[in-house]
Amino acid sequence: MHAAAADVLRLLAESDQTVAVAESLTGGVVAAELTAVPGASRSFRGSVTAYATELKHRVLGVDAGLLAAEGAVNAQVAREMAAGVRRVMAASWGIATTGVAGPDPQDGQPVGTVHIAVEGPQGGKTARLWLNGSRAEIRRESARTVLELLSSQLRENARRQDTEQNGGI
Repeated sequence: MHAAAADVLRLLAESDQTVAVAESLTGGVVAAELTAVPGASRSFRGSVTAYATELKHRVLGVDAGLLAAEGAVNAQVAREMAAGVRRVMAASWGIATTGVAGPDPQDGQPVGTVHIAVEGPQGGKTARLWLNGSRAEIRRESARTVLELLSSQLRENARRQDTEQNGGI
């Protein structure tokens, strides 16, 4: 996972962009991985660990009606968490994790159900994961995957900008 965090920070620094993290089930793992990389302060703005459902609404601005109707383990919740942390931290990109690491199901979702999201200057992307393993393994894999999703989005945006700058060639 350290390689994924280093890759994300390199890509952000190259494009003079920043990231902020909203975490639920990962409980700070993503932020810890990013800040373990030397020079992280150039691109890492900060994080919110909104473990309690009401904090997703109060701190990150996730729609209260959505949380009441669907629970916290939901793709739209992940997307709103990412957008909220991006706004709150004034970052170029926001990433988020929400899901069930265990040992018990939550919001009618089985252990291993995870939603991750990335929100950036030109929109966002979500992904649903169905993970197996221990609580620690689910949390670690969720963190690694959200970093990889951000890396993919950063590369896609860089390609898009190169194409635009070169007249669509």
